[in-house]
Amino acid sequence: MRTIFLAIALALFWLALSGHYTPFLMSVGAVCIILTVALAYRMNIVDEEGVPVELILAAPAYWFWLYIEIVKSAWSVTRLILDPRLPISPTFTRVRAGQKTAAGIATYANSITLTPGTITTGVEGDILEVHAIVSGGADDLEQGGMDRRVSRFEGSIATTNKEKA
Repeated sequence: MRTIFLAIALALFWLALSGHYTPFLMSVGAVCIILTVALAYRMNIVDEEGVPVELILAAPAYWFWLYIEIVKSAWSVTRLILDPRLPISPTFTRVRAGQKTAAGIATYANSITLTPGTITTGVEGDILEVHAIVSGGADDLEQGGMDRRVSRFEGSIATTNKEKA
């Protein structure tokens, strides 16, 4: 089932990015998809972590939420840049990821990095080291809202707390 889902997802992705539907490009796309799926199957990575079919229904809501967070953070960073006093307070913090899988922790770390003003600088186990351009960004992460959202998306229960640095 996951193999078929992977093939369908790759085909839709190919079609969305291509924009050209000539017989030659369609056949090249089909060959590439077949080879990619065969290689993924042979490498034994068509599993619940490599092809998380169960997340397909939760993904649009999570992506929408992340998009809103990116826009809000971009606006805050823009205001910082345009403010002549530049009230920045760069800080590092360490937060514990409440996710249960490596893919969940990677999703959390990437969500932090996608949000302007914060970047995940290191990951050791379930501890993420994060740099924030303002201390308020670090405080938000320490409160655990994003961690809980990613954990909900992943399907686990978040147990985020600030790790003593």
